[in-house]
Amino acid sequence: MNLIIGILTVVVCTLGGYMLQGGHMQVLAKAAPLEIVIMGGTMAGGFIIANPSVVIKRTLRAFGLLVKPPRYGKGSYIELLCMMYQVFKLAKTKGLLALEQHIENPGSSSLFEKFPGFQTNHHATDFFCDYLRLVTLGSDKPYEIEALMDQELEVHHSEDAAMVTAVQNVADGLPAIGIVAAVLGVIHTMGSITEPPEVLGRLIGGALVGTFMGVWMSYGYVGPMSNSMKAVLEAESKYLECLKSGLLAHLQGCAPSVSIEYARKTLLTSVRPTFAEVEEATSALPAPSA
Repeated sequence: MNLIIGILTVVVCTLGGYMLQGGHMQVLAKAAPLEIVIMGGTMAGGFIIANPSVVIKRTLRAFGLLVKPPRYGKGSYIELLCMMYQVFKLAKTKGLLALEQHIENPGSSSLFEKFPGFQTNHHATDFFCDYLRLVTLGSDKPYEIEALMDQELEVHHSEDAAMVTAVQNVADGLPAIGIVAAVLGVIHTMGSITEPPEVLGRLIGGALVGTFMGVWMSYGYVGPMSNSMKAVLEAESKYLECLKSGLLAHLQGCAPSVSIEYARKTLLTSVRPTFAEVEEATSALPAPSA
């Protein structure tokens, strides 16, 4: 929603202000399609040259996240904390082996199906279940698990950073690409130097549209989209970091209620549920069963 509102605001204020000052829309309307072909082709070609195919595919998929509502809110984190509480309580009361059937097939787990937001998040379920599996296999030293988690999260951060950098590089290059389009327009104008002034005026105006569109698209659209993508991907990482904190607290021998409190404290204040809200939610949970 914010993306759509932002785009409409940029379009209405920019073009509306241009029209209010007496600007001629026919000059923009005639020149813009050709400038878009020149700039769009150059931008797309440079993007393909600069990035490996895996980054290109992941970046294009990530753009879809910008038009969707935020994936993680307070309700999502209450569900996540409740899920960890149930898992840790089951491990404390019935032993680690009681978790085996759930972590081997999380998609069909009777435990995880009570928490559909988590169960359908395949990246999070893989992260959580992989480390629980290591624990059931005997790797129960918290500092070793933490070091491995940090390495995995670092890989996750670097992959996200590659996408953000790819989009930001496009934004940084757009003003220069706009100048290229403007120079081509000037070359075209110089080839028509014998035309009357009114014709030359339209040609020069059309040439300057390239510079305008390069700066406009960079600072009005692509650059802000890069920042928005960064915020969305950081929210994805915070979800995994919450799982990490809860797991490490559990490995250190904390009670389930204490472990999820460690996890709750890692959340941003805008989505962090209160201690009372988490306590109320966990109190309403049924007793975990293997």
